[in-house]
Amino acid sequence: MLRLRFFWLILALVVVSALFLTLEAKGSWSFTLWFRGQKLASLLLIGAAVSTATILFQTITHNRILTPSIMGFDALFLLILTLMIFGMGAGPYAQVPKVTLFLINLILLTLASVALFTLLLRDQRSDLMRMVLTGIILGVLFRSLVLFIQRLIDPSEFAVLQSASFARFNKADPDLLLVSAVLVCLAGGAIWRMRHRLDVLALGEVLPVSLGADPRRGQLTVLMLISVLVSVSTALVGPVAFLGLLVSSLTYRVIPSWHHGHILPAAILIGGITLVGGQLVLERILHFETPLAVVVECLGGLVFLILILRKGST
Repeated sequence: MLRLRFFWLILALVVVSALFLTLEAKGSWSFTLWFRGQKLASLLLIGAAVSTATILFQTITHNRILTPSIMGFDALFLLILTLMIFGMGAGPYAQVPKVTLFLINLILLTLASVALFTLLLRDQRSDLMRMVLTGIILGVLFRSLVLFIQRLIDPSEFAVLQSASFARFNKADPDLLLVSAVLVCLAGGAIWRMRHRLDVLALGEVLPVSLGADPRRGQLTVLMLISVLVSVSTALVGPVAFLGLLVSSLTYRVIPSWHHGHILPAAILIGGITLVGGQLVLERILHFETPLAVVVECLGGLVFLILILRKGST
C-alpha cells in the first residue's frame, strides 16, 4: 500500500515538473529549459528543506502543530536582515557578493535559531499553548524591533529591506542554488542516517532512555540540523510561515506511518508537488500575478486554525 502511494507521489512530481519545464515554452529550448530549470531546482530545494525541518521539529516537540516558523523564526530573520541593512547601509549591502551575503545570513540565522529553539524547548513539560504563546510573544517582540528600526532608516534602505523581506520563489541564483544544494544534501544525509533514532526520539522523554538513547543529545543534534535547513531556505528565498505546516499535515494523511524512513521522503515529495504544482497553476494555467507565497500562507494559515481548534476541542 505504501509503495503504491509513493509511486503516485513520484509520478505526480515528475508530471508537474515536466509541465513546469515545457508548458507554453516559446523560443529557444536551451534557454527556456535552463531558465525554468533553475526555478524548478529552487522550488524543489526549498520544498525539501522546509518539509524536512518541519517533520523533525514536530518529532522533537512531540506535536504536529508546531513548526519553526510558527515559533518566531521568520520574525527573527526579518530582525537580522533589518539590523544588517541598518548597520551597513543600502549601498554597501547591495555591493556585497550574493554568496558572501548568503553565508553571512546563514551563519547568523543558524546561531540565532539554535538559541531560540533551545529556549523554547528548555522545559519539555510545557504544554502546547505555552509554547505557542512563547513563540508568538517572541515573534511580536522581534517584529516590534523591526518596526522601530524601520522608522530610523532612510527611504532607500527601507526599499531594499522591503524587497528582501518577502518570499520570492521565482528568483534563482545559480551560485546560491549550488551552495544551498550542498548544505541541504549534507544535512539530508545526516538526517537519513539517523532516521531510526528519530523513531525512538518520537516516543517521548521516558521510553528512549529505557531503550538506551539520550533524548537531550538527540534533540540537540536534530535542532542543529533543523537550524541549518530552515536557515538555508529562509536565506535563499525569504520567510514562508505556513508552508511546512501545510506539507506536514498532508504527509501525515497520505502516509499512515510513524517511521521516518517513510515520512521524510513523502514530505519531500509532497513539498515539491505543492510548490511546483502551485507555481505551475498560478503562472502557466491561470496566468495570475499573485505570488505563490501569498497562496501558500493563506492555505497554511487555514490549516493551522483548523488544527489548533481541533486540538482545543479534544
